[in-house]
Amino acid sequence: MKTLERLVAEKLLKIKAVKLQPANPFTWASGWKSPIYCDNRKTLSYPAVRTFIKLELARVISEKYENVDAIAGVATGAIAQGALVADLLNLPFVYIRSTPKDHGLENLIEGELKPGSKVVIIEDLVSTGGSSLKAVEAVRNFGCEVIGMVAIFTHGFPIATQQFKEAKVALTTLSNYDAVIEEGVRTNYIDESDIETLQEWRKDPANWNPEA
Repeated sequence: MKTLERLVAEKLLKIKAVKLQPANPFTWASGWKSPIYCDNRKTLSYPAVRTFIKLELARVISEKYENVDAIAGVATGAIAQGALVADLLNLPFVYIRSTPKDHGLENLIEGELKPGSKVVIIEDLVSTGGSSLKAVEAVRNFGCEVIGMVAIFTHGFPIATQQFKEAKVALTTLSNYDAVIEEGVRTNYIDESDIETLQEWRKDPANWNPEA
């Protein structure tokens, strides 16, 4: 029986929400060269995948966080999926901006969040962890407790693992980089000879040189 990580990886690869190109790397907005590109917003366009992810995120939250008071989605990628999960769990929903609005109330958190609430944050993707932990900080600064974060996918960078540990945030993900590589090889999306390149990139993505 296939694990959840492998099952989600299979679905993400099939709809091209995740792409692997070890021989022809992508360039991220940060300038990093990368053999992987992940855009989980694509899952919203495929009802079967969207529903599967919604149900699994909700299951994880129900099993791990019985005392959750509200769901928060990180803008922009996790707003839609977060709202779907909150609806399924019949919980209040808010979303967290990356920067405060430049007019009106200048909110960082949109929606109504009661101070003292126990919040689970939903992310679509965790890379270095920087933007995800900014969202955690925003909720904590509002006077609420972040009892956990649940994300669709993580690259599993050591820096992210360390930062989440230091911030004392429990992170659960539906799938991860290793599962994508395993599924990529199984389905002949990539060759076994690509594995070493893919693993090398993750060790030091900021300085990875595909030409080396």
